[in-house]
Amino acid sequence: MKTVKDYIRTIVDFPHEGIMFRDVTTLFADPRGMRLAIDQMLDPFVGKQIDKVVGLEARGFILGGAIAHQLSVGFVPVRKKGKLPGKVISEAYTLEYGEAVVEIHDDAIKAGEKILIVDDLLATGGTAKAGIKLIERLGGEIVGTTFIVDLPELGGRKVLEDLGYSVHALCNFEGT
Repeated sequence: MKTVKDYIRTIVDFPHEGIMFRDVTTLFADPRGMRLAIDQMLDPFVGKQIDKVVGLEARGFILGGAIAHQLSVGFVPVRKKGKLPGKVISEAYTLEYGEAVVEIHDDAIKAGEKILIVDDLLATGGTAKAGIKLIERLGGEIVGTTFIVDLPELGGRKVLEDLGYSVHALCNFEGT
């Protein structure tokens, strides 16, 4: 029986030399792999109140939309700067090979709503931490975070756990 990790391919030196890119598009392309990932990402949150799912740019949109559908709740994207229409709030952060800014609509989350954060990969934790800050600024309460891949050597899990948030990842890959 295949595991989620079996569906993920590694692309060497992408997007920069020395990076081992964990490509989940091969997982998404397989209906059994995709179903397996969504079911396993949801499993620790069964029975918990979740009002909205927040997906982090960009593969988190694919996963977050599917998870929101399974839960029959709303979906909210956290996007790269300049991609959302309307009024937004922004958060700058550092990622494993650069800097970025993410944004969320300023009316996307109501105070007290229970939020599940979803993305494909946890590396340094920069993107997830920026998403957390945006959600907290809007008054959302984070139920947890869920990822397909954790890269333990880059320390993202520790960053999020040090902030007091639970981290669920389906598999780990060593290296960067």
